[in-house]
Amino acid sequence: MSSPASRERLGLVLGFIGMAIFGGTLPATRIAVAEIDPIALTSLRTAIAGLCSLVLLLVLRRPLPSRALWGQLVIAMLCVAVLFPLLMSMGMQRVDASHGGVVLGVLPIATALVAVAVTHERPRPLFWIASVAGAALVIAFALRQGGGALVAGDLFLFASVAVAAIGYAFSGRLTAQMPGWEVISWILVIALPLSIPAAALTMPADVSQIALKPWLGLLYVALFSQWIGFFAWNAGLALGGIARVSQVQLLQPFVTFALAAFFNDETITLQILLFAAAVVVTVAISTRTRGKAAPAAPQRDHEPPQLAAS
Repeated sequence: MSSPASRERLGLVLGFIGMAIFGGTLPATRIAVAEIDPIALTSLRTAIAGLCSLVLLLVLRRPLPSRALWGQLVIAMLCVAVLFPLLMSMGMQRVDASHGGVVLGVLPIATALVAVAVTHERPRPLFWIASVAGAALVIAFALRQGGGALVAGDLFLFASVAVAAIGYAFSGRLTAQMPGWEVISWILVIALPLSIPAAALTMPADVSQIALKPWLGLLYVALFSQWIGFFAWNAGLALGGIARVSQVQLLQPFVTFALAAFFNDETITLQILLFAAAVVVTVAISTRTRGKAAPAAPQRDHEPPQLAAS
């Protein structure tokens, strides 16, 4: 039987893999939307991931979730599988992936705020201070990058943060009833009646005119960002403990920067790094001051991503 220390190390490794997968979401999306419409990209990524999820659930003979959970699953589906990828894709049409990495860096704070509202927690005052500071930093960054005004890409990204926070909070509650990989799989399967017709209607007319890189970007966000990344991330949380493994998520903006520089040829300026570091500090403070962790809590989902995100 493996020792607690080895389980924790494995949990950290899996958590890091999941975080790195989510860190590639914005660069891959930026590549894909260069030639694939955001609506088509969202429909295709959700349909592909949903079909893979359906096969896995059937092979493993997983029972249908109880009726009491379907309302939460539908809310999470609309947020995580439809609105977040659509709004994020529309944002990536207009701003760089590195820019999006800073804006989406505040997603853990937004998710915590929704969770606090849903669970009626009473966090310490420092949590609220850190949350307001993180939001202010992201807005200041967007204004500075936009020459004193918020550009359309920022508005889409802010909206994506809001819907993702709601989706992740509800999916986090669902992981008390079933494993995290099963939650995301059912979310994607429930989306199939929407995603498959939408994919068929929005499929590019002449797919041969689209270069290989956008197709690879689509496959990445469909198979890894939307699906497999959750497997590694949730397994890491279960093995290594939520409190410790979730801290790995603080590295995600910097993984996004590295990948954006390599795959998207983006220039990562000192200003971007400083704002990202400041946002990460506020996220770390808000995470540590939200409240006392529940003893022996069931597996909970703290995403991305990732990105969500994924």
